[in-house]
Amino acid sequence: MTESPLVVFETRVKPDWIDYNGHMNVAYYVLAFDHAIDDFYGRLGVGEAYAREGRGSMFALTLKVDYLREVRVGDRLRITTRMLDCDAKRIHYCQEMDQLEAGYTAARKEGLSIHVDLGTRRSAPFPEDRMAAIRACLEAHAPLPRPDWVGQRIGIRRR
Repeated sequence: MTESPLVVFETRVKPDWIDYNGHMNVAYYVLAFDHAIDDFYGRLGVGEAYAREGRGSMFALTLKVDYLREVRVGDRLRITTRMLDCDAKRIHYCQEMDQLEAGYTAARKEGLSIHVDLGTRRSAPFPEDRMAAIRACLEAHAPLPRPDWVGQRIGIRRR
């Protein structure tokens, strides 16, 4: 699939992504992650071109974003995407967003998406020709250590 098992996407923080606090607004973290996941789906054969064919597409079921550090206009971002699991209809993945100049992780996202038949607008199994690439990606990512932040619950810790 690629030289590294992780799928890498790079972008820069755009001026219109900045909010009144002088840093990237939370909505644009999600947008940057979304651009990276679209790139990932394209590599698996279930991205924009596949959707334009009218066969199917990937829809988000759930996502959780951890905002760790702020980023500012012009910052270079690298987003890595890793598949954690899949079945006949779904892909479970995680992403990390790194600020490249200063070398820190700015955010991370965990998501679950489902394959949808665009004709019926209902979930449907991946076509077998697409499932081969998905299985190959999962196999390439399987040996990587599972991030300790995946699967965490949201809540206020009480003592």
